[in-house]
Amino acid sequence: MTAVKKREITPEDILPLAEYQKIRKEHKQKLIPIKKNRRVEIGPFATFYFENYDTMWAQIQEMLYIEQGGDEQLQDELAAYNPLIPNGSELVATFMIEIDDPVRRDFMLRQLGHIEKSIYLSVDGEKIYAVPEQEVERTTEDGKASSIHFLHFPLTDAQKAAFMDPAIKVQLGVEHENYGHIALIKGDTRAALARDLTS
Repeated sequence: MTAVKKREITPEDILPLAEYQKIRKEHKQKLIPIKKNRRVEIGPFATFYFENYDTMWAQIQEMLYIEQGGDEQLQDELAAYNPLIPNGSELVATFMIEIDDPVRRDFMLRQLGHIEKSIYLSVDGEKIYAVPEQEVERTTEDGKASSIHFLHFPLTDAQKAAFMDPAIKVQLGVEHENYGHIALIKGDTRAALARDLTS
């Protein structure tokens, strides 16, 4: 019998800073292949980083290590990042618009207002539109998009079963009027994300 998959990080899961410092370099190396299989580029400058317990644990540990805010910071980090751990019936992604040049980035973000409402996962041709985290509006009043979005893709049992079938096509899409792109999810990435949909 397999252990129940962890869906939530608790204070007991977090290492004291001194202990984390000892394993930090090694752990960051171990995380590289995990993150690689959870990264999907879409179009010329947007990327999905699909999150799970491991990526969120690492994020919290790093934030605590860098900022050293103690227990008060820990509670804030848990509240921010626990909702991004998939619950077994969804995929969760950080969607980033990555443009190095600040002038070009500002120009493009002003063309991409409400892009988060145009993102979908397609399973066997059936579109599942992303549900953005509701903690903050990601497009300003003047129509400028944020460069970072936190997105949930809730799947029904039938969609989960289809996702597990390698014969069925799975795609990520953005259908914004100024950024229309599609990426196929396959191979190791598909296998990694399929594990998010199991209990």
